[in-house]
Amino acid sequence: MEEVVGKIWDKWLTSQVTTDHVAAKVHFSELQTQLLIYYRAMGGDGAKSLEIAEKRDLNIRRSTMQKIAGSHKQFYLSWQDERSVRLPPFIALFAEKDLNQSLYFWLTALAAQLDKQSRSGLSYKDMTDWFNDNQQATRHLITQYAGLRRIYSQLAHEVLGLRNLELETLLAKEATKTKATEFFNRDFFSQKDGLTLAEKAIATVIKIPGAMDKYPHSHKDVLPVPLWLYPPLITQGAGADFEPADEKNKTQPKRKTGEVQEIDQRKKAQYVDDNRKTDGLLIFQAEALMTWTEQINLDRCQSDEDDDTDITEIAKDLDIISLSRHRKASAARIRFDLDLPAAAQDDLRLGEGILLPEWDYKQQRLVDDACVLQTMISDEVEPIALSSEYQKLSQDILALFAHLGLTPHRRKAQKSGDEIDLDAWLDDYALPVKDTSKQAFYIDTQRQNRDVNCLILADLSLSTEAYIDDKQRVIDVIRDSLMVFSEALTRLGDEFALYGFSSVRSQHVRYHILKNFDMPHSDHVRGRIARIEPGYYTRMGAAIRQSSQLLAERGGANKILLIITDGKPNDLDKYEGRYGIEDTRQAIVEAKLLGLVPYCVTIDKKGHDYLPYLFGHHGFSIVSNASELPRVLPKIYLHLTAMH
Repeated sequence: MEEVVGKIWDKWLTSQVTTDHVAAKVHFSELQTQLLIYYRAMGGDGAKSLEIAEKRDLNIRRSTMQKIAGSHKQFYLSWQDERSVRLPPFIALFAEKDLNQSLYFWLTALAAQLDKQSRSGLSYKDMTDWFNDNQQATRHLITQYAGLRRIYSQLAHEVLGLRNLELETLLAKEATKTKATEFFNRDFFSQKDGLTLAEKAIATVIKIPGAMDKYPHSHKDVLPVPLWLYPPLITQGAGADFEPADEKNKTQPKRKTGEVQEIDQRKKAQYVDDNRKTDGLLIFQAEALMTWTEQINLDRCQSDEDDDTDITEIAKDLDIISLSRHRKASAARIRFDLDLPAAAQDDLRLGEGILLPEWDYKQQRLVDDACVLQTMISDEVEPIALSSEYQKLSQDILALFAHLGLTPHRRKAQKSGDEIDLDAWLDDYALPVKDTSKQAFYIDTQRQNRDVNCLILADLSLSTEAYIDDKQRVIDVIRDSLMVFSEALTRLGDEFALYGFSSVRSQHVRYHILKNFDMPHSDHVRGRIARIEPGYYTRMGAAIRQSSQLLAERGGANKILLIITDGKPNDLDKYEGRYGIEDTRQAIVEAKLLGLVPYCVTIDKKGHDYLPYLFGHHGFSIVSNASELPRVLPKIYLHLTAMH
């Protein structure tokens, strides 16, 4: 009974304090693709993605009912940093759905304008002039774009109306001697209450952007300003150089087929110093037997069997996630290093490694010898023949090639050719009278002169261990694709090479040779392809630079660098995020300057967020159904080479 009454009370109390118009709600996921295109069209940074914002605390003045309900303490505020633009997961501020949708586009345009301002000198890490920066960006947009001026006028009118109504309600009890509806026009509150003065300033600059340049001091926060972007969350503390945990220790709960995955939200991080000189009981107290766990810093050893599937749900409920330099973090790094295979069990290493540069986007220059690429090859492989399943799939691909007239065509009974035609010789030998002028005993194999060199670079990172269905992992699909595609290229007659890569920070980029340009396609090559397994991380820039160098040394007019991956560049160190994106983009630019044609084939459904910035709008393909990659890849290749 208590539970039923509690639910009724909660429902009624929520209805009394809610300000959302549920019927007019617009979700970010419905507009994400359009907003991303719009953001870049407005001049936003091409390396950034658009993601949802998390709730942030605001210490605003609240009504008694709001205090009882515990509401209006956290709000979805829009903001951006060097990595992404963060917008609310939904907007239900206005009663009209079109206005809520227009607010998304206004915020996106404002983010693009603020981004352009930052490139001219303002850094988001030091963006403290929230009041003036938003005014400057707003004034520029409504001056330069008539359409945005019309949208802003509508939004500003509605926002001011809502703010006035809410402020009148909040101040009604305080304004005992004056009418609450006149609080903006009276000096009483501006002199007695700094918050009212701040609210008056916000209302003024919303109505006339640029009208004021000084933000009044207030002991409380003003009501959220939905038309503006807020400064990013700034992480401070002794753990500024905290290293992310080993990706292999992360566990993800399995999702049912068809289950919608929630968009990840970024959390505030608070670094704490957890180094203790002593652990355990200092003094034995009999009366505290039931509270030992409160006095002991208890470490639970994690085994491979541990699978805390609730950790994601727990993280969602936390406003602040505390990170510490606990000794368990060091143990995780040691464990990861021990996870590297022993030299006796690992692939054969060729040489001492190759020093390669990396692009530092903050310094806008290549840093020499920034990473070490280790070339490797499986030397002890069991040769395997092409299985019946692969043969059937290869025949389907070859039938497509034959239909396009690309497969070799054998002509018998020719006067010259590649091999002897025994049938034609026997027929001539059986004739009672020989005609020496009509002797044609050769087979001529005609090939189309395509003059194409292709290097296929496969992502063998840890993420390829993920399952795409109940039977297949991503790595299995990549293996099948390489197996079938290599057969097709052999029959097509194009020169090709196969490589795979993964990484463990900058000093250990693993570059696996499956087949180089000088190796014939054979059972040994198939054996190497069959042995590929998920590796570590995705330091894509180094692998692209090495592949570009190998491909550039080849002759021929057309050189294709085909990259197969399942996600964006990342690694344990600073390569995660913007640094990795920018380094990969620079590596692609370098490849194009060498006369190569880099092209990416990915199964990452979020590839539209970053691939246009890396490869250009026509430099990639996204395969929505990963299991179809073996069939789709040859078609993509044919379309790509047909243009050259």
